[in-house]
Amino acid sequence: MLSFEDEALVLTTLPHGENGAVVRFLSFAGGLRAGYVPGARGKGKRAVLHPGNRVALSLRARAEGQLPGATVELAESRALLAFDPLPAAMLGWLTELTAAALAEAVPHPRLAAALDALLGGLAAGMDRVSARAALARYELLLLEEEGFGLDLSACALGGPASDLAFVSPKTGRAVSRLKSAGQPWAAQLLPLPRFLLTGGAADAAETEAALALSGHFLARHWLSGDRLESARARAIGSSRAAA
Repeated sequence: MLSFEDEALVLTTLPHGENGAVVRFLSFAGGLRAGYVPGARGKGKRAVLHPGNRVALSLRARAEGQLPGATVELAESRALLAFDPLPAAMLGWLTELTAAALAEAVPHPRLAAALDALLGGLAAGMDRVSARAALARYELLLLEEEGFGLDLSACALGGPASDLAFVSPKTGRAVSRLKSAGQPWAAQLLPLPRFLLTGGAADAAETEAALALSGHFLARHWLSGDRLESARARAIGSSRAAA
């Protein structure tokens, strides 16, 4: 008998069988996990398995490679996010992206903590600009966790680190304002908002630039399908969102 127990965030639910579902979770210590929940589409369990909820998760399987059965107990509900359009769209995108991007059973404690904090902030009424800035930070962290992180530590051309202002759309490396000035390729660089380097709050324009930056690199890996593209467009308020 194989078993696993941890706190986790509910990501996605796929109907399976007469009334059950295969549910994907992001556990705090064990990464992405999937389990079969009998009766998941019943009223009681459906409320517990709302995307974004924090749950106590227990998985049991008789043999390695077998889809385990899952039992869950609600620790913190984020169901009210579904009643506010922007948080609901962000919740849908965050859970879909995380479930699609991560490999099974690879620990991502930083990512789980960041997602939990972001969902908690949305539930607490985080303002629109702060929420969108946090979304961009999460997307960049996910890229980093999956080995596609940007290099924002130094200028790719040897310029001063204090002057970083752009990112190469090809290499993901930072470029200083000094080294890019007057270059024929400068117009192709992606703006690097200062708050991504120093932390702290961002204004609306910086947040828009951050989302354009993370979106460019997400498109290389996980935005090839219309469903994910539409989910992100709704989350960031883009005109490309599906009607």
